[in-house]
Amino acid sequence: MYLLGYDIGSSSVKACLVEAESGKIVASDFFPKVEMQIIAEKPGWAEQNPESWWANLKLANESVLKQSGVTPEEIKAIGISWQMHGLVLVDKNKKVLRPAIIWCDSRAVPYGEKAFEALGKEKCLSHLLNSPGNFTAAKLAWVKANEPQIYAQIDKFMLPGDYIGMKLTDEIVVTVEGLSEGIFWDFKTNKLSDEIVDYFGFERSFVPEIKPVFGVQGLVSAAAAAELGLKEGTPVCYRAGDQPNNALSLNVFNPGEIASTAGTSGVVYGVLGQVNYDPQSRVNTFAHVNHTAEQTRLGVLLCINGTGILNSWIKRNVAPAGISYNDMNNLASQSPIGSKGLSIIPFGNGAERILENKETGCSIHGINFNIHNQSDIIRAAQEGIVFSFQYGMEIMAGMGMDISLIRAGNANMFLSPIFRQTLAGVSGATIELYDTDGAAGAAKGAGIGVGIYKDNKEAFASLEKLAVIEPEISEKAQYDEAYERWKKNLLGAR
Repeated sequence: MYLLGYDIGSSSVKACLVEAESGKIVASDFFPKVEMQIIAEKPGWAEQNPESWWANLKLANESVLKQSGVTPEEIKAIGISWQMHGLVLVDKNKKVLRPAIIWCDSRAVPYGEKAFEALGKEKCLSHLLNSPGNFTAAKLAWVKANEPQIYAQIDKFMLPGDYIGMKLTDEIVVTVEGLSEGIFWDFKTNKLSDEIVDYFGFERSFVPEIKPVFGVQGLVSAAAAAELGLKEGTPVCYRAGDQPNNALSLNVFNPGEIASTAGTSGVVYGVLGQVNYDPQSRVNTFAHVNHTAEQTRLGVLLCINGTGILNSWIKRNVAPAGISYNDMNNLASQSPIGSKGLSIIPFGNGAERILENKETGCSIHGINFNIHNQSDIIRAAQEGIVFSFQYGMEIMAGMGMDISLIRAGNANMFLSPIFRQTLAGVSGATIELYDTDGAAGAAKGAGIGVGIYKDNKEAFASLEKLAVIEPEISEKAQYDEAYERWKKNLLGAR
C-alpha cells in the first residue's frame, strides 16, 4: 500500500512514493534537472506556463513508478503541494488563458496597496490577517485592469496546486488554506471575503468549490490515468501550499512549533493558536492545514524572496566556474564570521514583504579591494540571507512567537554548514534537520486524508531526525556584531 505526493515548485516538480505502513520513501525524483524557466518580460514580473508543471510532473511520475516497480492498484491516495500565491486562469473548457503569475511577481503591489487603503488597515488585518499586498487576489485585479480580453474569458481562478488537481481529476476545487493564501478568506466570518470580492469587482462564479484540506477532493480521471500510468478512480485526498505543507512534513501542527525552508525563497513558518497579525503586515498569517472554525491553527509565514536564488547567482557569477555547492560552502568556510566586514543585502528577487513590499534590490556593502576575495563574498551572501531571516523572526517575536527550536528538511541551503551555524548563532535557536521533503509530506497528508493514518502523530511516527545544530554561545557576540552591521546597511539601503 503506497501514497503518492507531488510538489509543484518554481524550480522543479517532484514526485515521491511513500510506503504507507513504514512511512519510508521508496522512490522520488524531480524534473527538470535544471531550474525551470521563469518568464520575466518586464522588471518585477515572474510567470510560468502551467503546462510545463504538468509536463514535468509526468516525467517525475514516470520515474518513480519505474524506480519502485509499484503497480497503479497499490497507490491508495495522492497529495499535492504547490508554490504559494500564484494565479492560474482557465476558461469554461478548462483551457489555460495566460501564463501563471507566480509568487515572486510584484506587478500587483499597487493594486493590493490601494485595496488596503480603501478597505482600511484595521478591517483588512482583523478580517484577512494581512494586507491584500501582492497575493492572488491582487494579481487577479491586475489581470482585470490590464488584460480585459483575458478577464472576460475566465471561468475559474486557481492556485497552482488546484491546476494540478484539475489535471488529475477534471474537477476544479479549492481549500480554505488556498483561499487564505490568496487573501480571499475572512477569518472573522469564516467564509469567502465579501469585501475583497466586492472591492475588486470579481465574479463570485470565479471561485471554485471549497473542499477540506484532508479528504477526498476528486478521483483520478480516465484521461489522467492514461497519461500518468495510474489507476482511474484513485482519490486525491490532500492539498496545501508549499509552506503549510513543509510544516506538515516536519510534523508541525501545534501552537509554538516552527518549520523552515531555504530553497529559491526562504521561509520561517510558525503555528499560532489564536488570531493575531503584524500591524505592518510584514509577515503573513494564513490558515494552517489543520485550521477549522472550531480550532484556530494559523500559520505565520516569514518569506524572504532572495534566498537560494542569490546563492545560485553567486555560484554562476562569482564562484570559480564548474564549482559544486559543496565546494562553494568549503570556500565560504575560509572566511571568518562576519566576512571581514562585508555585508550583502539579499533582496534582489522582487518586492519583499518584510520590507513592506519595497523592492530594494541586492546590494554589497563594505567591500575592500585589498582584503576581500571570493570566499568573503560567498560567505557574506549566506550570512546576508540568514540575517534577513533574523530580521523577520524579530517581527514574529513581536507577535508573541518564541523561536527556540527550528525544524527543517535536510535540503537546499540547510545543507550548508555556514548557513546552519549562522542561523543558530544569530537566532540562539536549536536547529533540527529531518529526512523529509514537500513531496513526501504531501504523500503522508494524503494518507491522513484517505484515513490510512488516524492523525498526524501516526503519519509522522517514522520521521527521521538527521542532525541537531546547537548555537555556539562563545560566537554569539561575533554573529550579533555582523548582524547589527548588516541591519544598519539594510536600513540605509531602504
